[in-house]
Amino acid sequence: MEPAAPGASVTLREVAAASGVSVSTASRALDDRGTASRSAAAEHVRKVAEQLGYRRNSFASSLRRGETRTLGVLVPRLSDTVMALMFEELERAASDRGYFAMVATSGDDPEDERRAAETLLDRNVDGLILATARLDDDLPRLLRERRVAHALVLRTDGVSPSAVGDDEVGGYLAVRHLIDLGHRDIAVITGPSFTSSAVGRLAGARRAFAEAGITPPPEWLIAAGYGIENGYSAGESLLGQGTGKCPTAIFAANDNIALGVITAAHHAGISVGQDLALVGYNDTPLSARLSTPLSSVHVPLDQIANTAIDLITHPDKEPRIRKAMPTLIPRESSGRPKHFPTTDRPAVAPHHDRKEAQTTRGMPTQTI
Repeated sequence: MEPAAPGASVTLREVAAASGVSVSTASRALDDRGTASRSAAAEHVRKVAEQLGYRRNSFASSLRRGETRTLGVLVPRLSDTVMALMFEELERAASDRGYFAMVATSGDDPEDERRAAETLLDRNVDGLILATARLDDDLPRLLRERRVAHALVLRTDGVSPSAVGDDEVGGYLAVRHLIDLGHRDIAVITGPSFTSSAVGRLAGARRAFAEAGITPPPEWLIAAGYGIENGYSAGESLLGQGTGKCPTAIFAANDNIALGVITAAHHAGISVGQDLALVGYNDTPLSARLSTPLSSVHVPLDQIANTAIDLITHPDKEPRIRKAMPTLIPRESSGRPKHFPTTDRPAVAPHHDRKEAQTTRGMPTQTI
């Protein structure tokens, strides 16, 4: 069996003839959109195709089906570690299902978001995945009205198909952890109030406060952005209050905010992990590698990515809004308050058991 000459194109019909099967059987054996058949006949067809140098024309077959096997992904910015990691997971999950993912950024601006979405749709993508949804955003509604296949990730409008972390649970776990360590003077720095993630994490923090009978001063609940600079500004306002009372612990609603707080604390002569307990969110790779490793709430981005692709490919499958369960990862940044008496400490699971203990206390154990 001779391979095709350089520049020559081997057809599916030629592969079928060389394999001794019908064209339709050869086509099914070489279809890479799903799980490959492991039958002897299919393996034989693939071996013959390789020997002949056959290359499947995905573009032509997609045109016949009226699809392009591409997905458009919209994120606020790729300089945000979480958004970059989210796109990588989406790209991997899409590739596993035979799709190609292309990304565009919006800068968290609704007009830029709409223009980017239209540009992707002009390229005939089979669906859109948005990590840009705002609670005041019309784009998801417009996509529903136009019957465009789409899914929201990390943020939701509460209506469109969504794959998100359970932000309320995550916020609860973070603040409950600080309370269990003995802290009562706890501040919270959340993201923008137009994001469901910030609203959910603050709601979880408030629930933990209410359970413990703690009422933080209103100025200790700060709605900031999700950038390092936002964490620095908020940290300065909380830790640079002169003779005023400062929190002994801070829950930062993402790791970028936490990095800004760490810098503000350093400039104020405050040691994170010793003078100040700090918990971040998203458990980015850097968090475990800081000089004082950062306690953080881990969100399974791979699970969210796979769920998002499923929502695109199976739009009628319920539930339409699916939440992945977060997990608290305690590290050295969340220490006990210095004034906390060592004789009256509440029972806390040993370090190696705390991950499970913090994840399951009073929480549902299944993804919603």
